[in-house]
Amino acid sequence: MQKRHWDRDAYFHEQAATTAKYVIPYIQEVKDIHCGAAVLEVGCGEGGNLLPFCKMGCRCVGVDVSESKINLGKKKLEGENAVLICSDIYDIQPDALPAFDLIFLRDVIEHIPNQERFIGFIKHFLKKDGVMFFAFPPWRMPFGGHQQVARSRLLSCLPFYHILPNPLYRCILKMGGESAGGIAALLGIKQTGISIGRFNSILRMHGFITLKKTDWLINPNYEVKFGLTPKKLRLLSRIPCVRDFFTTCYYCVVTKV
Repeated sequence: MQKRHWDRDAYFHEQAATTAKYVIPYIQEVKDIHCGAAVLEVGCGEGGNLLPFCKMGCRCVGVDVSESKINLGKKKLEGENAVLICSDIYDIQPDALPAFDLIFLRDVIEHIPNQERFIGFIKHFLKKDGVMFFAFPPWRMPFGGHQQVARSRLLSCLPFYHILPNPLYRCILKMGGESAGGIAALLGIKQTGISIGRFNSILRMHGFITLKKTDWLINPNYEVKFGLTPKKLRLLSRIPCVRDFFTTCYYCVVTKV
């Protein structure tokens, strides 16, 4: 486990930096997000991703199930035009909030059970001409199981073993000294992990069209994390399934038909 996984202040600023430098310009290429635009982030945590939108003058709403993260986020975003709500998104009716110009999910969709239900539900919060932005690590990428959060230094640095069958994966985690809670959490991520192909199939199922998409060989967030320069996946991005092993992050912007 790296320091950034427990230092929530550092994580907040890391999120804000990547969103400001890479995510907002990426979205702006297909949708003008202007001062006064309504932005919703699902799985907002402490709200680091929302901070750059607030600085632009957007009206921001963040939703997360973690009370501790929401409480910390309210302190960090004090004075900004942001409302943070501690709730399961399914407990919020679409007409309880204004329709949004942008719905934003970064490193979240791969944690949500039943993504088919979720995407069908969340589209009702979107304006007719609004867009949704997704960024997530495909399940088969080297650390698609989020094993970097493992307590064991070896297991946190070991790629690909999360794609092994559950009994073998559980055995490796146990041998590595992971707690029962930690093992359960990592197995839970294994259950909700999503491929690029399946994700795009769900979008089509619910009547979305893709305005822009990118397979990143080097995730833009790796710049602030590791000092690496972001790089797109080129030739291999044309090969279904294979690209999931090399795409460290998938970006896309979609809208309703």
